[in-house]
Amino acid sequence: MSSHESNASVTTSDQITVEVLKAVGGASDPRTRQIIEALVRHAHDFAREVQLRPDELLYAADFLKRCGDISDASRHEFILLADILGITMVVNTVSADVPDGTLEPSVLGPFYRSGAPVVPNGANLSLGGEADGEPAHVLGRVVAADGSPISGAELDVWGTNADGLYENVDPAQPDYNLRGRLRTDSEGRFEFWTVKPVSYPVPVDGPVGELFAATKRSNMRPAHLHVIASAEGYSTVVTELYTDDDAYIDSDAVFGVKASLVAHYDWITDEQKVAVSPRKRPYWELRRDLVLTPGTRTAIAFTTGREEHAQ
Repeated sequence: MSSHESNASVTTSDQITVEVLKAVGGASDPRTRQIIEALVRHAHDFAREVQLRPDELLYAADFLKRCGDISDASRHEFILLADILGITMVVNTVSADVPDGTLEPSVLGPFYRSGAPVVPNGANLSLGGEADGEPAHVLGRVVAADGSPISGAELDVWGTNADGLYENVDPAQPDYNLRGRLRTDSEGRFEFWTVKPVSYPVPVDGPVGELFAATKRSNMRPAHLHVIASAEGYSTVVTELYTDDDAYIDSDAVFGVKASLVAHYDWITDEQKVAVSPRKRPYWELRRDLVLTPGTRTAIAFTTGREEHAQ
């Protein structure tokens, strides 16, 4: 046998997977070990299934780098990526244990901004006047599954203006415009003024836009109002209420629409009601009760910042 010959067999991809699983198996935290091992198994199986090429792996690495490059205080491309691939909704749905009739989760989205002002019931969240859009009155109750009121529940709500822009990415809007936190009264009631949601395109000027182009998908989101509902003794629910007359209700770019979250706005023209409304003009009204499930109240760790005018 020459010095260049060997009895060693060619290493297979399955053997590499076994070796990697051995290497990561020493994680002391069981949950960390479970996640990493599953990630390795599925990622390796994915690479084998599609016969992933080295140049494609390098493209994927560059894609993720560019997601980081374009992200800033007011934009998080990785959240958007998880949203448009449906990963966010799978995670939310798997982790939620909600009986029929209770409030279901939907996406948080990449534009949530914590620290919104605490406002009283009946407050007007629209600080930009007519430019914000058509006025909307939102009211209802937060209740338990048996219909009993939940006093002191917090609703953290936010939405876009008529141009489909959240205030944190639109320096022309007032700070925290169309955002606010309010608490239910002793009967579980809540009430606030905002504007009727509009549909809008998710950003396609970054890497996520390449995915939309490659798959020939629409990047439109149907009109929706964001809500985080929380109360002591109940599971926190991150969700959205979708406007039933929106053209994109059946083709949400982030797959967030669930039948139970579709809401109807009525057009109010009654002169007496109009006279006491903030803008003294006809408005939309949404009446919606929110049913919470017993569980643990949790905080939302993610937040964006606000894009400011260039100096």
